[in-house]
Amino acid sequence: MKTSDFYYELPEELIAQTPVEPRDSSRMLVMNKQTGELQHKHFYDIIDYLNEGDCLILNDSRVLPARIYGIKEQTGANVEFLLLRHIESKRWETLVKPGKKAKPGTRFVFGNGLMHCTVADVTDEGNRIVDFECDGNFYETLDKLGQMPLPPYIHEKLKDKERYQTVYSRETGSAAAPTAGLHFTKELLAKLKEKGVKIGFVTLHVGLGTFRPVKVDDVTKHHMHSEHYELPQETADLINETRKNGGRVISVGTTSCRTLETVAKKEGKICASEGWTDIFIYPGFEFEVLDGLITNFHLPESTLIMLVSAFAGYDNIMNAYKTAVEEKYRFFSFGDSMAII
Repeated sequence: MKTSDFYYELPEELIAQTPVEPRDSSRMLVMNKQTGELQHKHFYDIIDYLNEGDCLILNDSRVLPARIYGIKEQTGANVEFLLLRHIESKRWETLVKPGKKAKPGTRFVFGNGLMHCTVADVTDEGNRIVDFECDGNFYETLDKLGQMPLPPYIHEKLKDKERYQTVYSRETGSAAAPTAGLHFTKELLAKLKEKGVKIGFVTLHVGLGTFRPVKVDDVTKHHMHSEHYELPQETADLINETRKNGGRVISVGTTSCRTLETVAKKEGKICASEGWTDIFIYPGFEFEVLDGLITNFHLPESTLIMLVSAFAGYDNIMNAYKTAVEEKYRFFSFGDSMAII
């Protein structure tokens, strides 16, 4: 398949700039996985599509306020740092703009001296390996200084940092939110549990590679970025019990999906597992775990629209996206939802 096969026209005004309130009032396009039939609902209606004995798998990763602004100690020049990957202690791989101001050995200061850093090295891709210094807890200091690393297509300033976190986020480490989960409220989750829907958690720390465009014509030649995941024993037991009892396993988001399918392929079964995944799911992929998927609307020609096309069928997904544009659904991170059930 060609990358251009996954292109669709999207008017700029349909790219959501702010989240809706309350979270579960966003619209939801429901697709019947077998027939491709579409229904127009709201996210709070998801309860009508889940049955007692089904299980929802959520990604509990929490977004770092990973964008920080500093000044070069020598010259006072302004520089932006984006934390990409924790290496060890207070050493991070970062994206620095402008990079030419961040040669190895250069020092920067943040927040009038709340934090300092020294550039240790430059990676082959041009990212900087940086050693941070601060008094006390690094993450608490980062929370004071940092801003949410919103995707480049969002131009509005976020008023409340928590709006780019899911209500169940707890494991800090993502550079972007697992956005399919942004639609859930604590009240909706409580109602689902009351109905007998089981809730399980995995952790996959979302990297900025999730926004990286596919630059090759042949989809199969694309090199997927790598992200850290963990599937705990409790969740593995829940999934296996659900399948044994005839319930459905429904993934909330492409990150949860990639975690489950990675473990199934790597281990040959669903069990406790931790590691790095660069799994690339596109049409032709054989799913081993998923029965349903709750997701947002993804960028044209992205690895994410390829994943949902693999799950629901290419023609079904391209038709659904065409319909969503015609019906003026809101797209991308703060946009509306799609349930493939």
